[in-house]
Amino acid sequence: MSKTISGFSKLSKSKKIEWLVNTHFSKKETARQILEQYWNSDTKLQQLHDEFIENTISNYYLPFGVAPNFLINDKLYTIPMAIEESSVVAAASKSAKFWLQRGGFKTMVLSTTKIGQVHFMYFGNYETLKSYFTYIKPKLIEDVKPITKNMENRGGGIMDIELRDKTKDIKGYFQLHVSFETLDAMGANFINSCLEQFAKTFKDNALLYETFSEEEKQIQIVMSILSNYVPDCLVRAEVSCKIEDLNEDDAISPDEFAAKFIQAVTIAEVEPYRAVTHNKGIMNGIDAVVLATGNDFRAVEAGVHAYASRNGTYSSLTHAKIEDGMFYFWMEIPLALGTVGGLTGLHPLVKLSLELLDNPSAKELMQIVAVAGLSQNFAALRSLTTTGIQKGHMKMHLMNILNQFQATDQEKAIIIDYFKTHTVSHNEVVNVLQNLRVKN
Repeated sequence: MSKTISGFSKLSKSKKIEWLVNTHFSKKETARQILEQYWNSDTKLQQLHDEFIENTISNYYLPFGVAPNFLINDKLYTIPMAIEESSVVAAASKSAKFWLQRGGFKTMVLSTTKIGQVHFMYFGNYETLKSYFTYIKPKLIEDVKPITKNMENRGGGIMDIELRDKTKDIKGYFQLHVSFETLDAMGANFINSCLEQFAKTFKDNALLYETFSEEEKQIQIVMSILSNYVPDCLVRAEVSCKIEDLNEDDAISPDEFAAKFIQAVTIAEVEPYRAVTHNKGIMNGIDAVVLATGNDFRAVEAGVHAYASRNGTYSSLTHAKIEDGMFYFWMEIPLALGTVGGLTGLHPLVKLSLELLDNPSAKELMQIVAVAGLSQNFAALRSLTTTGIQKGHMKMHLMNILNQFQATDQEKAIIIDYFKTHTVSHNEVVNVLQNLRVKN
């Protein structure tokens, strides 16, 4: 059977699956069973999921967990997390409990500006283009009034439009660089709708601008799109305590722990190979909450990693210091999030997640998400500079290994008890399981 097909999107879900299992899988009924076992028995809920994207054939589940005991600006939170990595929720919970007794997390939103750009080509006189921009700017804003009206009524909208000369990078390349305030919406659709109208107004009116030559009137719009790089949509999260309060581990003194911890952060600030893994750990916490609250984790990832490279070298997002006998650990990151629009009003678990967080505003959600990232990084660095990362990680991974080998509940209970006093490794788990099965 051919692996190419026309009109696939127009087929019913059952016909799509029929073609897939017959074309791509040797164990056809097994493949069909796996796809269908993840369907929701509630047909209305399943239809809702089916309509999120095109060509839906099943649902892909991620574990949905919670990390309690987060004290953020003197308010307690239980944070929802959707993620498959075994140690993330445990690490976040451990950090939350640690800092609960030390004043908790302090956060603040530094700015909330988002950016969109109209990219265009123009090969005429620059001064004439500047004059045209000054002339057309009020009309640009006027022509998007039908789009911006509701946002402006809530206190948001367009903050400014700039003409930017990028001809040093590409001959004839210019931008309309637009800043937005989108309040509790992430704002992608709002921003892109405004930009496309700007592009139309800008191009169409150039044809009527008498100062332009005939060649100058032919402005070429390349594209109009928001930017997921939001260095002016910043949130800060931090923790601090007296050095002597870092006294959780009898094997290391608080002073030694603080010194090693800061050294580990400093290494991540100057060594990109370490910084990537260091920041990936931060994103473990951030992505889990972003997913649970129905936000775009790909946009967040792209923006955060660009920010980590803003000074020309990829570097740590977190920082630490000792000052006047106090230990400080903090992070400033760009986060463009929303609590209205998109999946936030559609996906039942997203709505539940937001209710769990006391229905936060976008600014409040920025702060909660930043704390999830900071807590994850603290837990990772705490393990790395004391016991090592694998001891805790492999204990959390133990259940995955047992499930991989289809261990029974009785086998799981015996093996979990065994590894309370032994080091977990994949080979050792397999050996213990095989020896147990031989005995039985």
